[in-house]
Amino acid sequence: MSTLSGEKSAAVPIPIPKPLYNKIEERIEGTEFTSVTDYVTYVLEQVVSETEEEKEVYSEEDERKIKERLRSLGYL
Repeated sequence: MSTLSGEKSAAVPIPIPKPLYNKIEERIEGTEFTSVTDYVTYVLEQVVSETEEEKEVYSEEDERKIKERLRSLGYL
């Protein structure tokens, strides 16, 4: 099993409801996924990486400009 960094790691069990497991089994039929675990790992990696990408870090200069603009608009 690979992690976000592509390294192999030990797996940890995460229980999911049986009906959801069955739906995933049906969904992965005829795909490259060989197991529900592979599919769930893939989906979770996508969600986690999207969440990390959404975090925006502003430089000190950007933050200064934003504060200046907010101040000029009367918000600060």
